[in-house]
Amino acid sequence: MTKKNVIVIGGGAAGLMAAGQAAIAGAEVTLLEKMKRPGRKICISGKGRCNITNSAPIEEFIEHFGKNGRFLRQAFSHFFSGELVAFFKENRLEVTLERGGRYFPKSGKAPDILKTFLHWISKQGVTIRDNCPASSLLLENGTITGVITNQGTIHCDAVILASGGASYPATGSTGDGYRLTEALGHTIVPIRPALVPLEIRGGVPSELAGLELRNIAVKLFIEGKKKRQLFGELHFLKYGVGGPTILTLSGEAVDALQAGKSVLLAIDLKAALSEQKLDARLIRDFERRHREALTDVLRGLLPAALIPLCLEQTRLPPGRRAGEISKKERKKLLHWLKELRLEISRHRPLKEAIVTAGGVSLTEVDPRTMESKIVSGLYLAGEILDLNGNTGGYNLQAAFSTGWLAGRTAGTG
Repeated sequence: MTKKNVIVIGGGAAGLMAAGQAAIAGAEVTLLEKMKRPGRKICISGKGRCNITNSAPIEEFIEHFGKNGRFLRQAFSHFFSGELVAFFKENRLEVTLERGGRYFPKSGKAPDILKTFLHWISKQGVTIRDNCPASSLLLENGTITGVITNQGTIHCDAVILASGGASYPATGSTGDGYRLTEALGHTIVPIRPALVPLEIRGGVPSELAGLELRNIAVKLFIEGKKKRQLFGELHFLKYGVGGPTILTLSGEAVDALQAGKSVLLAIDLKAALSEQKLDARLIRDFERRHREALTDVLRGLLPAALIPLCLEQTRLPPGRRAGEISKKERKKLLHWLKELRLEISRHRPLKEAIVTAGGVSLTEVDPRTMESKIVSGLYLAGEILDLNGNTGGYNLQAAFSTGWLAGRTAGTG
């Protein structure tokens, strides 16, 4: 039998997995990569460590993608976190489980993930064409017949489009796939940043930039209504806030900001203590250290960098002795510690987002095969789809799983 010819466009997580799986399914596979080499985004993900997946069960995993998460059920049922961990072990890459259920390569080096994939697809006989962007897809009677590239026309039986989103354009994710699919009649849900830092109105005091807060609770308010609350870490940046809690909340914040709605964050700096217990602690501290200046007492409650902001916003006199602080002033401090409010002015640009929200409408893709419902022989995988999950390894698993399914189904001849 003549082998089926499959072209994979994009050498990221989804494309590499799809290429290898299509070859295993029996196809002759060519991977087109627009950059000098594949996998550049893999190498910078997870701050260079690459959080490949999470240990959460399928149902919880799906919840991390919001209302569109159910689309992933079929892909996850075929290839999920357990299979991914086993895949890396079979290919001699040890992974380790860290807090929050996050899996990383044991070496702590993201490039090791890419090396493993490149060695694996080479063994499967996949041909890689670097510096080979796809400019358009060829159709005949509604069926894919080839790809036009800067190196000429390549004829094929199927195309797996795994060109990524539009975040981190320096890695090659410049939104090419949206143009290619829209030209074929697909609907593109408006793209926007997801998992992106947020800017604070008025900026961030210079002494706060670089401060990381742990074990805090962050509430998201939109138009004055509480929408969500998360517990974890927050990082102050020179222009605003980032870190795991902020990145997870940023999706709703971005949509609200783009709709012209007000966005506010309320930070509980002492989330482990109820108001009553924290007030009791303040009373004890003020009584025990009644001769000391308020500023000195606050050092036992807050990181030093936060104290000037605390004094400014509460308008408490820094030099006053702790024993001279009135009940009204103590309550003001208590409220500030439990609800530090930060008004969000805007989000950072798409090029700084970890992933892209929006993309090819899921209603036009068969979740059982990843094949387009509009164009026969066109398969879609990874970030090009209207799917985006929380931080913690969820998005990469979705890329690997949809890539696996697209590769297996496209490659079956």
